[in-house]
Formats: sequence, structure tokens, C-alpha cells
Amino acid sequence: MTAHSDAQVRLLALGGIVGPAAFVGAWAIAGATTAHYSAISNAISDLAAVDAPRRVAMTGGFVVFGIGAMAYGVALRSTLAGRAWMAAIATGACTLGVAAAPLGGWAGDTTHATFAGLGYATLVALPLLAAAPIARLGRTRAARLSVLTGVVSGVCLVASTLGPAHGMWQRLGLTTGDIWIVATATAIVAGGGQIRWGES
Repeated sequence: MTAHSDAQVRLLALGGIVGPAAFVGAWAIAGATTAHYSAISNAISDLAAVDAPRRVAMTGGFVVFGIGAMAYGVALRSTLAGRAWMAAIATGACTLGVAAAPLGGWAGDTTHATFAGLGYATLVALPLLAAAPIARLGRTRAARLSVLTGVVSGVCLVASTLGPAHGMWQRLGLTTGDIWIVATATAIVAGGGQIRWGES
């Protein structure tokens, strides 16, 4: 694990709270204020497309989440053994890629979809990779919840690519993963830079 002071770890962990809050807030508000937009049938990325009226707000949500997730990943590296921190940083990086390559933009929709797909995969991998190290700390309940989070998030995100109501499934999948990030980041902050995973 990388050596950081408790105060530094706590500050970095705040990214795992601020980032998801900004992301969810952006798609919720931008979606609600965009005419003819449906959170059930339209993807979040539609809100940040080059011709979207709320593009700046949604792109800002992506950027804040991306930076926050990467900061959180650094904090996770200092508080939990294993490679879950890599998935957190990769999720953040992929989200920044989504912001940099919007739908209808210079890089093309295929590039956008690639970043989004990789971001889905790393978000699902994050709690799954964390489960075994958490279990080794004796926190079996938290480890099981981590596995459940990864499975539920993965199922929802796969469903979002298969058919109708893909906006709803996308939001369910991403929000499930975001809740796990917020919960673990809160545990780090509450522990003063030393993670508290709850009782086993």
C-alpha cells in the first residue's frame, strides 16, 4: 500500500462522495429540465451529446465524477489490499474519456461507446475485486454485500445494452455501483483515513 497521511487519505476519499453526488445530480437535473427526454428510454450520455441543451452541465458531472473516482482510488489503495483501487482509477479515467468523446463529437460514437463500456466493466469489477480483501479483514457481511453489488450492477448494465428501457437499467446499474463507492468512501472518511468496513 502507498504511504499517505490519514488526513491525505481522508481528503482523497471525499472524491468518492463528491464525484457520484455530482454525477447523479447532473443527470437527474439535466434530464428533468430537458424537453422530450426520458430517463427510462434515453441514455445518460444523450444529455452530454454535442447538440444537447444541457451538455455543459452533464459534461461537468462526468468530469467531477471522473476526477473524484480517481482520487478515491488512491485513497482505496492506501486502505485496502488488492487491486480494487485500480478499478476505481480506471472507472474515473474511462468517465473522463466519455466526457472527452461525446456522442456526435469529434472522436465518433464508437469511441464514446468504448469508453462507456470499459467504464461499466471497471465499475462492476470494483466491488468484486474488493470482496476478498474485505473478507480477509473479517468483514464477511461487507464482503458479501460487495459481491452482491457487483452482480446487481453488472446485470443491470448488461440489460441496458439489450433492449427497451435501457435508460432505466443504465441508471440502476450505475447508481448501484455509485452507492458502493459512496459507502466505502464514507467509511474511510469516518475512520479518519483508516477504513471502517462495519461489523462482520
